Amino acid sequence: MKVEQKKLAKSQIELTFELTPEEFSEHTEHALEHLKSHVKIDGFRDGKAPAKMVEDKIKPELLLMEAGDHAVQHVYSQYVTENKIEAIGHPEVQIKKIAKGSEFIFTATITILPEVELPDYKEIAKAIKGKEVTVTEEEIQDSLNYLRRSRAKMSLKNPTSPDGSAGRGDFVEIEYSTKDIENGKAIKDQFTLGEGGMIKGFEDNIVGMSAGQEKEFKATFPEQSPRKDLAGKEADFKVKVISVHKMELPEINDEFAKQLGAFSAQGGPASGWDTLAAMKDSMKQGILQEKKDAEKQRVRAEILEKIASKSKMELPETIIEQEQQRLIEDLKNRINQMAKGVSWEQYLASIKKTEQEVKDTYKKEAEKRLRGFLVLRQLGKAENVQVSDTEIDEEMKKVPGDQISKIDINQFREYTKGVLFNEKVFQNLENN
Repeated sequence: MKVEQKKLAKSQIELTFELTPEEFSEHTEHALEHLKSHVKIDGFRDGKAPAKMVEDKIKPELLLMEAGDHAVQHVYSQYVTENKIEAIGHPEVQIKKIAKGSEFIFTATITILPEVELPDYKEIAKAIKGKEVTVTEEEIQDSLNYLRRSRAKMSLKNPTSPDGSAGRGDFVEIEYSTKDIENGKAIKDQFTLGEGGMIKGFEDNIVGMSAGQEKEFKATFPEQSPRKDLAGKEADFKVKVISVHKMELPEINDEFAKQLGAFSAQGGPASGWDTLAAMKDSMKQGILQEKKDAEKQRVRAEILEKIASKSKMELPETIIEQEQQRLIEDLKNRINQMAKGVSWEQYLASIKKTEQEVKDTYKKEAEKRLRGFLVLRQLGKAENVQVSDTEIDEEMKKVPGDQISKIDINQFREYTKGVLFNEKVFQNLENN
């Protein structure tokens, strides 16, 4: 078999395959075997008639078409796999010559991952420095307050008693609606009154209400609302209070620390704290580690963005569109999780956009992600980064068995390999 490879524009290549008559005859035999089960010959069970009798009964062009399809699929996939060609999507196939007893010629035009010309990436990485991180007393106090609220005692307020109405610091359960959200559908929510979890003016109207009471009022959406159609808009709300709970917060002292138990910087259980000071010190170390990790990720993102911006590559429209579609699917999943009962069509209607318009807004993000992916891949090649099966196995062991059983093991293995590969690439950049 002869194969010619021709490089085209926009990260495409054209492969021309030429099979000898003898090589093509193997695919003709396979096609004949496949067609046997679809041809009825008197005196024979389905699929049991002699090949010659089957061939005489079927149309010659049908046999050639079946043989050509089999040859294209088999020859193309085998060549791409053996030559490690990173093809994207399906090939565009054209049959150039096909006839019984003759050579078989076809072309396959495919899009491949583009070549990337890297800049002096080591100098770029070296020039980007991380910032020193510290932990303030206010941050420690915020964490303490969170723990304090999480262990508050809740007692249901009697709506008929003088002190049964909702006050700031109480935990309330409500049901509200407005024609501007989900077409007026009733939405249930719960929060600590006065902590600013709802839009401005909303919580003020809840103060003084008791369980069972209903109220109508106006409130204004913030200018920075995620939904542009609601930004700064005044809306009419209907609210019903379902329940009001008084929150009794524990005092933050040594006894609180002992009862709470210790948590390591990694978030796992450790030995108990004897004093509040010891608990605060442990919390400080935990917050510090989180901030160091966040800063590390920020620096890595900046390094990758700077290298990608100076790298030369030609992004095929095919993979840009694929990434845009993947981002759309991610958005659909988030909407399904965050807004139960809201369909994709309802979401599009609420933002007054078509799916194509939303998809178009993702083009720059898709290009950015693809450039980052391709640059990381090329950096790995330049640094000869390898991930062994042993390393993948060890990393996968860190995931509990009951979680592993719920996912596709092959996909998880590839994901783990990618994570380890990226980590090694960044470590190389940092070490250099």
